[in-house]
Amino acid sequence: MTASSAPDHATPATEFAPGLSVRGVTPPLKLADFKLIAFDMDSTLINIECVDEIADAAGRKAEVAAITEAAMRGEITDYKESLRQRVALLKGVTVASMERVYAERLQLNPGAAELVAACQAAGLKTLLVSGGFTFFTDRIRDRLRLDFTRSNVLEVAGGLLTGRMVDQPWGDICDGAEKRRMLLETCASLGISPRQAIAMGDGANDLPMMGEAGLSVAYHAKPAVRAQAMVAINEGGLDRLLELFAVA
Repeated sequence: MTASSAPDHATPATEFAPGLSVRGVTPPLKLADFKLIAFDMDSTLINIECVDEIADAAGRKAEVAAITEAAMRGEITDYKESLRQRVALLKGVTVASMERVYAERLQLNPGAAELVAACQAAGLKTLLVSGGFTFFTDRIRDRLRLDFTRSNVLEVAGGLLTGRMVDQPWGDICDGAEKRRMLLETCASLGISPRQAIAMGDGANDLPMMGEAGLSVAYHAKPAVRAQAMVAINEGGLDRLLELFAVA
């Protein structure tokens, strides 16, 4: 879904297969036409919202999860401020607690490894761009052998979260605008057009990057995201995207 070729949002999506709908594209597509696939992490590549699970260790999961849900639905327009509010509520959580979130609660969503492997086999580069945290994105990057990542750094002092994030050379917080910028920068560095990119997400902060990509994919997404995506996977795993592509 590029800025110039995005489907008319008034055009109804058609059901390509049960739980899989499309608009503005006619399968079968060719995976070789794409050179990059960009993923959101929380609730897209993985099964949890990490910030909510970290908050559970502070006894504040309900409070943080309510802000997360509102932000992902697009009801909070200032994503950066919403993330600062949530991270402030994590003050005092131990790094050991985050380790437990990774070890005991975080799982790849169904079909994630299969989709990544299929894209890598077809020669696509892979990008993980998240409003979450490097503590988790770096591990998912290494686990799936992804090429590029961008996310936020939680400040730690004495083994405890301070309730703040650390500024990075590219900026302060990876929000929707930064996701879009990272997608475009990655395309430029690879010498490809954004039309040759696939962008996949579930929340409102994924829409800016999805709006630049040649193919936008909503995975078990919020209504506003499903309404704008070219492909919506509403049932099953991430690898259902492969159903739209011709077998080489």
